[in-house]
Order: sequence, then structure tokens, then C-alpha cells
Amino acid sequence: MSMLESIASIGGSNQHLNMMIPALAPGAIAKAAAYTPTSFVDLMRLGFQDVENKLDRANDLIQEFAVDERVPIHQVIIAMEEARIAVELAMQVRTRLVDGYRDLMNMQL
Repeated sequence: MSMLESIASIGGSNQHLNMMIPALAPGAIAKAAAYTPTSFVDLMRLGFQDVENKLDRANDLIQEFAVDERVPIHQVIIAMEEARIAVELAMQVRTRLVDGYRDLMNMQL
């Protein structure tokens, strides 16, 4: 049972949850539960795949814009900013993980 389903079970039905979070349709809760990572490695893998997908989408839009001017410039800029922010977040996560590892290695037993 996912966190959203457990919250919804408190209210008795998913209708209350859907009213509080309109972006989640009844099927979206089941889809979100299906993609719940089971381990830290899965969570990291999904995060880095998301970063890679955003980079690929930005590159594809840039190439389409260069070839065909029917692609709106604002879509290209938004995709580039999403990719930039995703990379910055990934770098921050990596930095925090490395710092945590160093802290653990420097601990005296």
C-alpha cells in the first residue's frame, strides 16, 4: 500500500484524496503505486533516468528547432531549463552522498 493509498483509506474513499489533489485521477494513484522504488538503488536509478530523459528531450527539441522553425522557442527554452535544473539537482545529490560517505569513513569506532 502506497502512502497516498494509506492516506486515502483514512478518509474511507479515494474521492477525498482526489478532491485534495486534483492532479491525481483515480488511475494515477495506481500508476504511482506501481512505480514505487523498492530500494535506494532503484530510487537513484529512476532519478538519473529522469535526468537523462530531460537531457534527451532538450537535445531533441534543439535539433528540431534548428531544422524546423515550427517548434516554438518557448518549448525549447523550458526543456533546456528543466534539464539544467535536473542536472544541478543530480550534482547536489551526488555531492551530499559523497560527503556522507566521507563522514562515515572518518568516524572512529
